[in-house]
Amino acid sequence: MIGLFKVKEKQREEAKNTNSRGASVKKQSAGELRLHKDITELNLPESCTISFPNGKNDLMNFEVTIKPDEGYYKNGKFVFTFQVSSVYPHEAPKVKCITKVYHPNIDLEGNVCLNILREDWKPVLNINTVIYGLFHLFTEPNYEDPLNHDAAAVLKTNPKQFETNVRRAMGGGYVGNTSFPRCI
Repeated sequence: MIGLFKVKEKQREEAKNTNSRGASVKKQSAGELRLHKDITELNLPESCTISFPNGKNDLMNFEVTIKPDEGYYKNGKFVFTFQVSSVYPHEAPKVKCITKVYHPNIDLEGNVCLNILREDWKPVLNINTVIYGLFHLFTEPNYEDPLNHDAAAVLKTNPKQFETNVRRAMGGGYVGNTSFPRCI
């Protein structure tokens, strides 16, 4: 008997999610609705772009490209993937740098150390805030909260050497034993 009630309930739900032509209509989660609002209200610097590799029907997964116009990383091109959960904005998006970069706040696997993606995330923050935070990492890298401890130590003790290492890495060279792809 219980199984019959579940089947009837499922049929009612499917009927609610079908339009007048009989086509299935996907119900958007609160997270998708908020993300749609965030994306339509984006106010990005000219050096940042957003793209949807899976098409506009998959807003929850997208890429942001940052091309810094100043600082150590000037003229570089860095791509980040964003995965947004259905409980957004109550949970921060998962952000990964897919461009291998010599940076104190981004490790060689692409993990990003940005406080608003971890302990300082609050639902009032949005995608625009995260993108500006990432952009800020390239204009002012922070050696005090590193993921790449070697890069942080060089930045702290020898900024000129750090700049040389960044240029070498962005040009497709080696820093120590690590090879970097060209991103200029």
